Amino acid sequence: MQSTGLFDLQVNGYAGVDFNTAALTSDALDHALAAMLRAGVTGCLPTLITATEDQLAARFAALDRAVANSRLGPVMVPGYHLEGPFLSPEPGYAGCHPAGAMVLPDAALLERLSRPLSRPILLLTLAPERPGALALIAWACQHGMAVAMGHTQAGAEVVRRAAAAGLTLSTHLGNALPQPQPKFLNPLMAQLAEDRLSASFIADGIHIPPAALQVMLRAKGLERSVLVTDATAAAAAPPGLYEFAGMTIERAADGSVREPGSPVLAGSGLCLDQAVRNVVDWGLASVEAAIAMASAQPLALLTKALAHHGITLPPSSVTWSESMRPRAAEIAGLRP
Repeated sequence: MQSTGLFDLQVNGYAGVDFNTAALTSDALDHALAAMLRAGVTGCLPTLITATEDQLAARFAALDRAVANSRLGPVMVPGYHLEGPFLSPEPGYAGCHPAGAMVLPDAALLERLSRPLSRPILLLTLAPERPGALALIAWACQHGMAVAMGHTQAGAEVVRRAAAAGLTLSTHLGNALPQPQPKFLNPLMAQLAEDRLSASFIADGIHIPPAALQVMLRAKGLERSVLVTDATAAAAAPPGLYEFAGMTIERAADGSVREPGSPVLAGSGLCLDQAVRNVVDWGLASVEAAIAMASAQPLALLTKALAHHGITLPPSSVTWSESMRPRAAEIAGLRP
């Protein structure tokens, strides 16, 4: 069968390459993008996580140069995802993000980071309970960004107000939640209950057990569900040590990715075509629905942002085997 290409809203690195470094080169980025293309991913938002303003500026500059000067970047990368630094610094909610680099929501900071880039920040993830977050959501939407929530303590009322301000997505829902949580009044329930929000899920069987993912998909509805990887340099790579935003991370034999000796997950080793196969194999979605969750539905969340910047994505296609493995993928006539 054939489909349009997959699109990953959240990818921090891939195939041994960390996108969160000021040393990123166009050759390294091409290596990562070619490996993604072999997995059926024809477009993505390279994702930078929480860091100081100086670090983020240097990392964005390197990423932007690498995209512009690479073979695949100009057609596969329409823009970027900034996950932080406007997140909850509390233990458990922060995840592997450096809490000390988190700051209050600040449109001026976001504008300073955005201004020099040749490609826009198309997706921003923040914690909407932080002071100033609701105003920043409205500002970001007006300036051509989709806005998501993640690494957040927000309850139902804050979620409702964030959705009213223009927030449309829950980032990797079910993760970055400390244990234990109140049984009902918790950020997971609050986001599942808000029908104006879509949700992205890391369907690797590690971040969310399949049975729990089944419940979340039923609550959110397949039409409001998106598959992402939250991939790091450890994706499409063997077990071992890798770099991620100044940290050393380790991919274990079971595919989980953590800082060595830490129980906290640090991104994933997931490939998006495997996420598609997983939700089909677990009986959670049909082949067609699973592909839509990794292609049309993530792109639908970016429709307004892409239009704001006058971006039109080039045609793409993936040919799948009977076992749902990509046989060939291309975008704008380019192959891996």
